[in-house]
Amino acid sequence: MYPEDIIAPMRADLTDAGIVETRTKDEVEQAINGEGTTLVVINSVCGCAAANARPAVKMAVQHSKKPSRMITAFAGNDIEAVNTARAMMAPFPPSSPSIALFKDGQLVHMIERHHIEGRPAQMIADNLTQAFEEYC
Repeated sequence: MYPEDIIAPMRADLTDAGIVETRTKDEVEQAINGEGTTLVVINSVCGCAAANARPAVKMAVQHSKKPSRMITAFAGNDIEAVNTARAMMAPFPPSSPSIALFKDGQLVHMIERHHIEGRPAQMIADNLTQAFEEYC
């Protein structure tokens, strides 16, 4: 686990944008299995989370269409929440960071780490807003 004081600003980067922090299995399952759409962000300490994933998510959630719920869990710290979300993202392998969109409990869009690394945040945000247009 990472020291909480070190990752607090990384958590706040998303929670300040309205994404709800989850730390338990129940919180994740309740959000994902709810009616409507749920954005799930697996947050991370890595550079691609800081430079690409978090900025992309913050841009995308400014879009006029957005998910009913938006949650995040921190890889390496929120183990129960992350493992639950990852199990629901099958058949995609675990990756951090990653971004998923669920509709009525079903995975409908996935952005894995290899889609985040080396790509500009705006490109990832555009991908997310297209998914929002289609599913939200």
